[in-house]
Amino acid sequence: MPSIYDLKPRFQALLRPMNQALVDHGVTANAVTLAATVGSLLVGGAIALSPASAAPLLLMPVWLFVRMALNAIDGMLAREHQMQSPLGAVLNEMGDVVSDVALYLPLALVPGLPPQTVVLVVIVGIMVEMIGVVSVQIGASRRYDGPFGKSDRAFAFGLICLLLGAGVSPAVWSDLMLWLMLGLSLLTLFNRGRRALAERGTDLDHA
Repeated sequence: MPSIYDLKPRFQALLRPMNQALVDHGVTANAVTLAATVGSLLVGGAIALSPASAAPLLLMPVWLFVRMALNAIDGMLAREHQMQSPLGAVLNEMGDVVSDVALYLPLALVPGLPPQTVVLVVIVGIMVEMIGVVSVQIGASRRYDGPFGKSDRAFAFGLICLLLGAGVSPAVWSDLMLWLMLGLSLLTLFNRGRRALAERGTDLDHA
C-alpha cells in the first residue's frame, strides 16, 4: 500500500547538497537526531502549556516538516559519511518515539478533540514503530510498511493542527479523521508483523 514514506528517496535527494556543509562544520548525525528530539519536546510543550491557542497549533505542521528533513539528514550523514554507530541507532529509534509522544499526546488537551482517541492513536503509533524494530530481533529487516507509518502520522496530525490553528472548529471531521488514523495504524501494525514473519519464512497461521 502507498505511503508518504515512499517519497523519502526524492526528499533525500533534495536535501543531499547540504550534507557536506554540515560535515564541514563538524555537525554529526547524532547531533541532528538530538536536535529533532529537543525541537519536538519544545513544540509539544508549547501545545501542552497553551492547548487553546492557535499559534502552537500552527507551529506544529511547520515543525513536522523540519523534523522530517532532520530525520532524513541524520540518516544520510550516518550512511554516507561513516557516522553509523550503535549509539546512533538507539538515538534514532528512541528519538522517533519520544518525539511522537511529545508532539501528539498534548493534542489530547486541545478543546474539542476527543482525548481518548488521541491517546489511542499515539499508543498504536508507538506499537507500529516497535514492531518495525522487533522485526530485526527475529531476523527480518527493519519494517517500514504502510499504509500509515511515521511520515503519514506526521502529515495527518499536521493537517489537523493546521485546520484547528486556522480557526476551523473541531467537530465530526476531526473525530472521523482520528478514527481513520487509528484504523490505518492498526492495519499498518498487522502489515509489518505479517511481512516480517513472511520474510523469515513464517506465516501467521504457523507463527
